[in-house]
Amino acid sequence: MRSAQILLLLCILGAVLWSTAKANNANIPEECCFAYYQRRIAIDKIKAYEVTRSDCSKKGVILITQRNYRFCANPEEPFIKKVMKYIDESKF
Repeated sequence: MRSAQILLLLCILGAVLWSTAKANNANIPEECCFAYYQRRIAIDKIKAYEVTRSDCSKKGVILITQRNYRFCANPEEPFIKKVMKYIDESKF
């Protein structure tokens, strides 16, 4: 009887710890930029961009090419601002 109670207690403790760990990982951003791609990509090769979430350690823009390659870029760079404006205007 005593071993059944201990087993039940361990199962409950395990479930609590597992749900806590699962909840802590629920709000992690899917993609962050840790380094920027330094070379220029032709504007006509870029089909879309995504701005990284604010909880990433570094601000970034993910450029998506026609072939679905993804590159991180610095959103403060004038060329990247031009690319973002070009893509925004081309959608309308």
